[in-house]
Amino acid sequence: MTGATVSRLLPGGGYAGRSRVLLERSAIVSRRGWLAFVSGFFEPVFYLVAMGQGLGSLVGMLPGPDGTPISYAAFIAPGLLAASAMNGAVFDSTFNVFFKLKYARLYDAMLATPLGPVDIALGEIGWALIRGGLYALGFLTVMAGFGLLTSPWALLALPAALLVAFAFAAVGMAATSFMRSWQDFDLVTLAVLPMFLFSTTFYPLSVYPPVLQTVVQCLPLYHAVELMRGLTTGAVHVGMLGNVAYFAVMIALGVVVAARRLDRLLLR
Repeated sequence: MTGATVSRLLPGGGYAGRSRVLLERSAIVSRRGWLAFVSGFFEPVFYLVAMGQGLGSLVGMLPGPDGTPISYAAFIAPGLLAASAMNGAVFDSTFNVFFKLKYARLYDAMLATPLGPVDIALGEIGWALIRGGLYALGFLTVMAGFGLLTSPWALLALPAALLVAFAFAAVGMAATSFMRSWQDFDLVTLAVLPMFLFSTTFYPLSVYPPVLQTVVQCLPLYHAVELMRGLTTGAVHVGMLGNVAYFAVMIALGVVVAARRLDRLLLR
């Protein structure tokens, strides 16, 4: 994508190169609300202990991405890692952004400074990315403690988690710009919960009927799980580039829509 194309897609005059200021502000604010910030880290850990260790003793071994048998804990841990990155990014880029946009009117005040709509979009997306990445880093540490990282390729799991968080943060903020009330957030739960349950987080794709398999393969979390599972088990293949491309498209669409929508909501 050329610079001219980018300039046509993004709002004209909306970028001042100061999006890092929003990252600094979010970091300062999070010091006071650190408990709410870190609470999202524990959910996947509870799932891993309850299902990976508890239910895993009944399930036994499952075929990994390359067909090699792995424990149930090793099977679900990459899915929970992907979900951790998704949840941290989605909930920060939806609930928090909506409050700042509709109630605190924070962005209206920011536009009185040199910041523009694109700065605001990139700053908030960047902070949601950081939050999702921190959740993923914490969960990767837990996986290492349980001995579930058995391949050197697992070193790329954190960059992959940041890519996943970036994609979900961009799309989450774009979706938030269309929301009118808190009731609309039921749609966020309606989208996130089925993805968490059905995107091969807990079961292999083969357990679903063919039609449902096609639907599952279209879900973004499925691509995140495939990416994480391949890296953490060492079953790396060229098809994973397709998963990366999927998230690159999500990022591009999310950033453009979020920036254009903020420009319309705040300046027109």
